[in-house]
Amino acid sequence: MLDTNTGQMLTRQVVLLQGERITAVGPEGQVTIPAGSQVIDLSGATVLPGLIDAHTHMFNQRGKMTAEASLLIAVQNARSDLLAGFTAARDMSSHGNGYNDVEMRNAINQGTIDGPRYQVSGRGIVWGAQPPNPAAPPNPLASAVVRSVDEARAAVRAEIEHGADWIKLFPAGGYSFTATGQDQYEVTYPLPVLQALIDETHRLGHKTGCHVYGGEGQKNAIIAGCDTIEHGFGLNQEQVDMMVAKNLYYDPTLIRYMEPYMDDNDKKNTGGKYRMIPIFEKAATMAAATKGIKVMMGSGADGSTYVHGTQALDFEALVKRAHLSPVRAIQAGTTINAEVMGWKDQIGSVEKGKYADLIAVSGDPLQDITELQRVK
Repeated sequence: MLDTNTGQMLTRQVVLLQGERITAVGPEGQVTIPAGSQVIDLSGATVLPGLIDAHTHMFNQRGKMTAEASLLIAVQNARSDLLAGFTAARDMSSHGNGYNDVEMRNAINQGTIDGPRYQVSGRGIVWGAQPPNPAAPPNPLASAVVRSVDEARAAVRAEIEHGADWIKLFPAGGYSFTATGQDQYEVTYPLPVLQALIDETHRLGHKTGCHVYGGEGQKNAIIAGCDTIEHGFGLNQEQVDMMVAKNLYYDPTLIRYMEPYMDDNDKKNTGGKYRMIPIFEKAATMAAATKGIKVMMGSGADGSTYVHGTQALDFEALVKRAHLSPVRAIQAGTTINAEVMGWKDQIGSVEKGKYADLIAVSGDPLQDITELQRVK
């Protein structure tokens, strides 16, 4: 059994469960199994706490689907994640489905449908002081548009009133390359607006997740104290050091942004001259090597290019692309994610009093991280 708090692999352990809770954990001979208990022998396997994906999109990109069809797919995605060993998840946008993620969370909590323990962010909040694009008019089911500090605070309140656990923000937009190959990034909110968004969220007892690729918008997100920095293609050492000082978390979502479509887009836009993936990989490796940084495991799985139920690929990527040790990668998707979600006293490790969210794999994931892709 892996102790995710210490990173130690323990042997000959007994875990007692009653209902949905763990009532005792310890070595054989020190934990008494009550008479009449059902015994499940996993001595030939490795037991771990349930995995946590801190960046999902249960709802696929809406496109021309009806709301009903989109919800049915989301329900199936949630079940696929659960069966793959992900017993908790944070959803970072309903992809044009309004507050249907709130309804799905409530249905899971009520036992109406199967799915991970679930935190949601409803609609994102975007900056609206841009020239209108007739080809892509604002979609009120996808995001709230703000143009001032007052509108920013009001939008945060509205999302939380509708049941959002998290507030999803977009301080930095798309990326491009200069003629000489320098990566550059779009900035969205002015810093005072971003500060108002984050301050209002914190005032109401919630947290923010910031979609950023790099540049000034990314730096603004760190300065303003965004709780989780998502993606971060262009992170530099100064920014990561600031994240450590502010106790912010880094969620790289490696697989989602190292897929072939990234190279395809870069080839199309630069004539094959420049690529973002090597820049991202270098930044993620640098960040992971920085003392004190809290690296999360988030997949960004959205059902299109990244199929739900396969997110354990990100554990492998954390080890092989960002060069985390296997135990740190597993902690990213257990103790660290439980901490950032405010559930550290409930999930993330096998301990007395916590939920009995347990998984098992045949081999040793500290020796072969791909074992997490074969949860039993």
